[in-house]
Amino acid sequence: MQTKREEINRMVQDVKSLPALPGIVVKLRALAESDAASLQIIARLISSDQILSAKVLKLVNSPFYGFPGRVSTVSNALILLGVNVVKALVLSSSIFDLMEENVVGLWEHSLGAGVAANIITKRLALPDGEEISTAALLHDIGKVIIKIKLKEEAERIRLKVDGGEVSIREAEKEVLDVDHAEIGGWLGKTWCLPEKLIEPIACHHDPVRSVTYADRTAVVHLSDILIKASGFGYSGDDLVPRIQEAAWKKLNLSDHVLREIVDEIEDKLIEVKNFSLEIQSSHEGKV
Repeated sequence: MQTKREEINRMVQDVKSLPALPGIVVKLRALAESDAASLQIIARLISSDQILSAKVLKLVNSPFYGFPGRVSTVSNALILLGVNVVKALVLSSSIFDLMEENVVGLWEHSLGAGVAANIITKRLALPDGEEISTAALLHDIGKVIIKIKLKEEAERIRLKVDGGEVSIREAEKEVLDVDHAEIGGWLGKTWCLPEKLIEPIACHHDPVRSVTYADRTAVVHLSDILIKASGFGYSGDDLVPRIQEAAWKKLNLSDHVLREIVDEIEDKLIEVKNFSLEIQSSHEGKV
């Protein structure tokens, strides 16, 4: 007999049981994994789907990545962000729709975490800032899967959180025998995302478990906590965890640097809120 954990893992591995992704995704996945495919070919494929390319361009031009100029083509987005980032944005596009429409607080928390990661990587001069920001954007994707595919369990988790001083992660483990971070990691593997995105998602609550991409995981861990502490969005509970020592040491942080990062994040969140409201109003216009 399957345990609850095994049952959820099997569900996530079954692509057919997940929210429908655009048919273009299968072609994109094959192209992205082919050494022979050029950026122009991949850009042409994404651009052939007007809705999909619009979503990619909207995110690229948002406060999320912090580019000073406007990006007008998918080709430019691929050059600036890289195939891995754009692939992750495309693969998660239908999930973002669900977050925007049904879990607005989580959508805003995720956006905020991505912006925080962008600020942290620039402040600490870490490479691959766009990929790290994308991992932060996706860090709570497991919560969306729980909400839309495990509705009864999601309600039990919510009641546990509302009823006492328990975090959503602790409630998830009690009800599901697994937490959203691990489910997000499973989903990343199902989507064939690279390990440098999967590991920070799966380990963002336990950065000490991160082996290969410990610096990226530490940034996502810190971003999640700082956005929770700011009160921006809603990730499922009001409890703000402590920054784990492993992450603090890995990033070589000091109180002074942390204060500067927090100040910069607070300034940027005004733009992020406006972007989120713009997204929400565009959805309301379709109703």
